Amino acid sequence: MASVTALVLIGLGILFFLLGRNRALQMADGRLQSLHSRPGYHGLYLTLGSVLTGLVVLVALQVAWPAVIENQLLSRIAEAQPDLAQIEQNLILSDAVSIAEGNVASTVDPLREEIAASFAAKDTLRQWTTLVLSVLAALAVGFYDFTRISPQFRARNRAEAILRTILMICAVIAILTTVGIVLSLIFETLGFFAKIDWRIDKFLFGTRWSPLSGVHSGEMDPDKVGAVPLFTGTFLITLIAMLVAVPIGLFAAIYLSDFASPKVRSWAKPMLEILAGVPTVVYGFFAAITVAPFIRGTGEALGLSVASESALAAGVVMGIMIIPFVSSLSDDVINAVPQSLRDGSYGLGATKAETVRQVVLPSALPGIVSAVLLGISRAVGETMIVVMAAGQGANLTLNPLEAVTTVTVQIVMLITGDTEADVAAGPAFTLGFTLFCITLLLNVVALRIVRKYRELYD
Repeated sequence: MASVTALVLIGLGILFFLLGRNRALQMADGRLQSLHSRPGYHGLYLTLGSVLTGLVVLVALQVAWPAVIENQLLSRIAEAQPDLAQIEQNLILSDAVSIAEGNVASTVDPLREEIAASFAAKDTLRQWTTLVLSVLAALAVGFYDFTRISPQFRARNRAEAILRTILMICAVIAILTTVGIVLSLIFETLGFFAKIDWRIDKFLFGTRWSPLSGVHSGEMDPDKVGAVPLFTGTFLITLIAMLVAVPIGLFAAIYLSDFASPKVRSWAKPMLEILAGVPTVVYGFFAAITVAPFIRGTGEALGLSVASESALAAGVVMGIMIIPFVSSLSDDVINAVPQSLRDGSYGLGATKAETVRQVVLPSALPGIVSAVLLGISRAVGETMIVVMAAGQGANLTLNPLEAVTTVTVQIVMLITGDTEADVAAGPAFTLGFTLFCITLLLNVVALRIVRKYRELYD
């Protein structure tokens, strides 16, 4: 019903746009210069006022009214069975909602059926009332703004003020979301360190990772929260991935931008970028079923001991996945280098290869660094390929032929495990905060490199 209400409000917005525009044209009587604002701004002002008012009413009722209904039904359940615990009352309510929606409930009894009937009636009333009130609010504001239309009405100023307010709200939401994420990471990290008696050194330099092994006793062992194996595995897989992605992606970009013919470029570049559209789970299957057995078979033929899940398999496939990110961005940056720099190099007698090496690449270095940084961020945050091809055990090793794990994999395992969320959240958020700090440091270093060379070549 909410989507139907939104569609009705959009239809009203279109109607008020036409009404406002036609009203302004009628008042102009063919002389648009007599209007302070063009007719389209009058229609836009009516549309913004009516639609935004209706959406505000819709959102407010959608948020507040279900909570009221839930409290009323829980009170009815408490009256019927006062000896039940809160979690059991919530279970009865959940079953009643499932019955009302036509789904399968864990238990069906007279109380649940009564609550289901009451919920269905109240929810139907809520939906229709929400629709009516939202539409009435939109109509009221729309017709009120319609009566204010006149040749002197500053519709453009008011419409632009509304749009600026919307843009400002969106910017504030984005900023507050970022601040909220960072604060949640910080608070959960502080709580985790408090549980291990502020032994931060154990987390940063410890070599044993098993944070949930002793939580049944109510305490967390500081000797089992060492994150070095996780960051070592993350570094190893990321390094292998970038050793694959950066040379291939950069050389492909150089070829496509300076050496390939337009015909070759027209089909090669789209084919290369298709790799970016392949789901990561497909890369994971490819790594686990094709690449890992091939590496293991090759290693055994050479007399090497290769694990069934290895950092090399995950890193190679991850590098293949990152190639289009590096190549596409590098290609755009190289093509943005002014042709006059190339012509000047050719005029001095340099060959095309010398021009690319000594002129084009230094000029495009800031963009190339940004492309590589994006690739590193993509590799650090990848989870599916690591789970399927590199393993989940916290193994401290730099041998690419052994199984390792990464920070992101351990975060997923902690959050999705059987342990209570408030217990597992501490280690997971601490890993996330540490990874956030490392990524921020990489960004700062990259920005310094970009700023230095941009001042030199711009």
